[in-house]
Amino acid sequence: MSITKDAVIHALSHVDDPDLKKDLVSLNMIQDIKITDNKVRFSLVLTTPACPLKNKIRQDCIDAIHQHLGKEVEVEVDVTSSVTTARKAMEETLSGVKNIIAVISGKGGVGKSTVAANIAIALSQTGARVGLIDADIYGPSIPILFGLEDRRPVVTESGEKTHIFPIEKYGIKLLSMGFFVTREQALGWRGPMASNALKQLFSDAEWEELDYLVVDMPPGTGDIQITLAQSMPVTGSLLVTTPQHLAIADVRRAAALFRQDGVKVPLLGVVENMSYFTPDELPEQKYYLFGQGGGKKIAAELNLPLLGEIPVCQGITSSGDAGKPVALDVDSPVAKIFRDIAGKLAQQVSLKNIVTQQS
Repeated sequence: MSITKDAVIHALSHVDDPDLKKDLVSLNMIQDIKITDNKVRFSLVLTTPACPLKNKIRQDCIDAIHQHLGKEVEVEVDVTSSVTTARKAMEETLSGVKNIIAVISGKGGVGKSTVAANIAIALSQTGARVGLIDADIYGPSIPILFGLEDRRPVVTESGEKTHIFPIEKYGIKLLSMGFFVTREQALGWRGPMASNALKQLFSDAEWEELDYLVVDMPPGTGDIQITLAQSMPVTGSLLVTTPQHLAIADVRRAAALFRQDGVKVPLLGVVENMSYFTPDELPEQKYYLFGQGGGKKIAAELNLPLLGEIPVCQGITSSGDAGKPVALDVDSPVAKIFRDIAGKLAQQVSLKNIVTQQS
């Protein structure tokens, strides 16, 4: 029997995206169909290179072709991606940036900067173009985590316009207020000065084309958070907490800020850091040093997905101090956790974008 393009499209129309609950054909995720004798080849265009279900969707496509056109048909699927965005490019600030993700917490000391850095690297490892802004004006951590404490970005002037060129390392474009001050210098700035400095990191930087711009926010619910939400087109925010009650109480307040009128930034999910400790000699044993279930509790309360639980691990601390975030170690079990979280986060971004586009 002769295979036609219409027959291929009909077969693949029976494959649904597991998240969107719509078929791949209507979502325009099937492209470049080519038929040669008994061979069918096409591109499966995912909404993010970090899609955690890419292997399942690919296999569902192959199964659908075999079911509707015959098991003898040879199928070749080219898996590619085009990161979604709900932004109107060229009409807004940062026109080349598809998605801005704010990483937030209600209090300091929960490992938010470490989470932001490792998620940025994990997203980049999938092939996405990623930038990272250290928006913690008073306590910048990114220069340390990336081993860039003595580096300074290139800054040029063109008329009245300032151009700041982000530093690139490990495939990530980076900017931090820590790049503009010495290690010993304390920034005794009031709120408006800090807010203006943050705006410059966004508006004066030459970010070019990015799929994701991750923003490591300072802890709390103050000027910096409100400035970002009201002046930048933030796609959504990721909440970072630890299991104990105090951290949960503070992250609840941070979530309330981002949901209130005048701010209105979507919440994408929760990550629980320092969830448990597993000693090397007892790899199956988990010790819950700071309590248990706090992340699950706040995620359920806020009706958000819990994207992952990160253990207490010396490797995370030592790699950060060495300027080489643990996500760079592809063999590390903790790096796999960060990759899983990054995939689920990208999934939530895609879902949010598609719902926005359809509304």
